[in-house]
Parts: sequence; C-alpha cells; structure tokens
Amino acid sequence: MTCIVGIVDKKKKTVIMGADSQGTGGVHKSLRKDTKIFYNGDFLIGCTSSFRMIQLLRFSFHPPLMGKKDIYEYMCTDFVNAVRECFKNGGFLSKENERESGGTFLVGYKDRLFCIYDDLQVQENLIGMDSCGCGFTYALGSLSTSTGAMKDRVKKALQVAEQWSAGVGAPFNILETK
Repeated sequence: MTCIVGIVDKKKKTVIMGADSQGTGGVHKSLRKDTKIFYNGDFLIGCTSSFRMIQLLRFSFHPPLMGKKDIYEYMCTDFVNAVRECFKNGGFLSKENERESGGTFLVGYKDRLFCIYDDLQVQENLIGMDSCGCGFTYALGSLSTSTGAMKDRVKKALQVAEQWSAGVGAPFNILETK
C-alpha cells in the first residue's frame, strides 16, 4: 500500500512526483530506505504494488529508444512491451486465464504524466494529475482543491493521504522530471 502522486507543471514543462516511504503487509508496516520514486534514464517512475516491481523497474528495466514515435504511442507499445519482458524475466509477471498482469505505477516524461495499470494499459489523464496506491483518492482530492507551488501541492497531497490512509506514511520523497 502506498501513495504516489504526480502533477504536470505547465509553466516549467515538467512533472513533479511524490511518494511515501511506508511498506505495508497486513497489519505490519515498515518505513523503507529504498524509495518508491526514481529516475530511469529520461523517465521519472513512481511505483505502488510491490517492492520487487520497484526493484525491477529501477535496476533491470531498460527503456527502449523512442525514435520518432509520438510519446503516447511509444508508451502504449515499446515501453509497455519492454516492461512486460522485464517483469517476465524477473519473475514478477502474473498470468491467469492467459491474461498477464503486473503492478501499477506512474511515469513522468518531460511534461507528460502516465499511469500504467496492472493490466499494462496506459492512461494519460486530461487534467494533468494522477495518483496510485491506497491513498490515491485522498491525494487527488487534495490536488484538485489546492493552489500554489506544485511541489507544495504534491507534499500536501501526500500529507492528506497519510492522515486518512493507514497504508501511507512519511517521510516523503519528491522529484521532478529532468
């Protein structure tokens, strides 16, 4: 359980993303030293679901070259196909009734924000913000009603999620696309 939150800063043409540090399993919680958000090449990635998934995306995943494709098309094809292979090779990809699934995570690239769901579908939200994890509704509510500096809005969204969700805990990490 977790909360990952991202927002597009249209003025700076970047994505600001934040994450909590709590790992939760049943009634046990631990504050993890390994972060849930990180850079992988030109991509800023923030993960929920599994720390094994985080480790694979951080250390084993190699985003393919984009070429001249539109970023959305690239994310839906080359990027997700490479994620699928990484998960498969790392023993993380699940298969049930011939349907494959992984985990959920956000991806920031320049000034674009995508959510990759456990069925490997790609979402780009029209409103320029998104969140995943057990605290996502609280974070989105906070982002939708807050104003001010983007990093402050992301931090406040994480604080609100922590206040209302037992699966979210500080400290918070906040990064911005390059």
